[in-house]
Amino acid sequence: MTALGMAAVRAVESRRDDRLFDDPYAQLFLDAMPITRPAASSDLGGMFASHGSIRTRFFDDYLRRSDCRQVVLLAAGLDTRAFRLTWPSDTRLFELDLPDVLTFKDTVLTGNAPACHRVTLPDDLRANWAKDLIAAGFDPDIRTAWLAEGIMIYLSADEASTMLTAVADLSARGSHLAFEHGENNPMAALARTMPAMAEFTSLWKGGLNEDASAWLAARGWQVEIHSDVHYGRQTSTTGFLTARFGTNPESA
Repeated sequence: MTALGMAAVRAVESRRDDRLFDDPYAQLFLDAMPITRPAASSDLGGMFASHGSIRTRFFDDYLRRSDCRQVVLLAAGLDTRAFRLTWPSDTRLFELDLPDVLTFKDTVLTGNAPACHRVTLPDDLRANWAKDLIAAGFDPDIRTAWLAEGIMIYLSADEASTMLTAVADLSARGSHLAFEHGENNPMAALARTMPAMAEFTSLWKGGLNEDASAWLAARGWQVEIHSDVHYGRQTSTTGFLTARFGTNPESA
């Protein structure tokens, strides 16, 4: 349901004259499985839509800038970047998510060709997914762009730490990582007060229970926090973190 909610945001954004990106596939998911949205305040709906569009554009730009020929989308959901972004022909893009999500996604996208070499990997990020990724053709000796979009809040501190440790273990020097970052998120705080949102907020575990910048820096990442991202829209209700591996002087 959360993946479909983001698809709905991308579908609406793609119809705007001043759209931040174009996702021609988003509406296909909604046509295949129409969603009944929980009753939410207009404030929450506006925050969610604004943040979703800004988040999508920011991570689109992040992946373009990384200039990596190997990309891993952790908890890929209904992400369609393998299809809608322009990639160098030798790019390999791995999508990890639960089996049911990827099965639905591939069924809907049947007949559409990705713009890169796309590999789907049904797996659970709380399990030992790293060995499965290598078995699927991932090469830990080349630079990788990792994206953990929208997943951190659903992981406990131990689960988030284990996942990010695996990412570092699989990362060649110069690899990139990105995910959402921010304390006291007003969108999350408002959602927690609404009974209609309890089905979703009950799944939130909070992610790392310590400062992500310090945690990553101590493990060899050079971190940058992006706290005022808006592209001319309502400012995003949370920030974003990007990091580069093996370039932090503190890790020497």
